[in-house]
Amino acid sequence: MSNKSSPSTSALIAAFATIYLVWGSTYLGIRIAVATMPPFLMASARFLLAGGVLLAFLKLRGAPWPTWMQWRINTIIGTFLLLGGNGLIVWAEQTIPSGITALLIGVGPLFIVLTEWAWPGGTRPTGLTMAALLLGFGGVAWLAAPWETAAHGGLNPAGALAILGGCASWGVGSIYSRHAKHGADPFLASALQMLGGGGALALAAVVHGDFVRLNLSTIAPEAWGAFFYLVGIGSLVGFSTFVWLMKHSTPARVATYAYVNPIVAVFLGWLILGEPITLRTLGASAVIISAVVIITVQKNRPATK
Repeated sequence: MSNKSSPSTSALIAAFATIYLVWGSTYLGIRIAVATMPPFLMASARFLLAGGVLLAFLKLRGAPWPTWMQWRINTIIGTFLLLGGNGLIVWAEQTIPSGITALLIGVGPLFIVLTEWAWPGGTRPTGLTMAALLLGFGGVAWLAAPWETAAHGGLNPAGALAILGGCASWGVGSIYSRHAKHGADPFLASALQMLGGGGALALAAVVHGDFVRLNLSTIAPEAWGAFFYLVGIGSLVGFSTFVWLMKHSTPARVATYAYVNPIVAVFLGWLILGEPITLRTLGASAVIISAVVIITVQKNRPATK
């Protein structure tokens, strides 16, 4: 589909259902993969493979070769989305359960709202939205419980901060991708972003020492299964759908994936990995999701300069 056409209602519903369900499951896939795979190297290979497959498919369908400007702009977007937004989260999931990770990422739309406000010509959040921002961060603090040790129900502080940093980077990349003028079809843009972001993740893997620590013989079979699920379903289907939606819907509506992803992730983490669901998990998730709902249904005002 071209980004200049108006998609049908059924196409939009299918796209939203895809990122709701697919991205809810990817947190579990990441958790399984990084148990025996170096985190940044796994993420890099995932997006380089998916981006290469998608670009090759588009070329076979007759798509023109991307221009230098398209490569440059989409590499910048991919670096924010995939090195910052995904890479930090992959690293954090070495210590943070997949369900809790998805709950923490539930504050991602808050960063999108703030980034959109700061963007030239963006929108200014209402007073209720600002109050919901504080409510959302309160829910994150309650969930992460930095005042407690991991043995008493708290989360790894570095992991929790990495996830929040990933949310901030994802917000910047999302809004930039919406405003950037590069002329590439959304699916070509998706391929370029995965290739550019995958390259940035490869550099991070070098710095992190992932290539040195790589030992193929110690990678569990289920990690390989999770990896190829992330390539095929999480990246080729999920990420491409997200890029398409960012061109055909509003940032606030696209951000509603954060409502459903935590529910899917927590349930799958409990069902497959036996990750615990505590009363605090339920209470904090209700606070976070409530804050996100308030923010994304608000009609924001034009920004004042």
